[in-house]
Amino acid sequence: MTSNQRAPQQSLSSAASPAEPAATGAASARITTEDLFAGAREVVLLHNGREYRLRITQQGKLLLTA
Repeated sequence: MTSNQRAPQQSLSSAASPAEPAATGAASARITTEDLFAGAREVVLLHNGREYRLRITQQGKLLLTA
């Protein structure tokens, strides 16, 4: 593969489900943004004692900030 070629990405529909182990052997959790945000445009995630804000932009993309 050359430097400007990308490896094919796995689609969400074919990704491992929470009950199936991921390629690394660890289980992967899967949650939809509809469930995570529950109608809100922003959620606060706590990780290692820090707050991170995950927000849905006007274009419908996700933005994570510390």
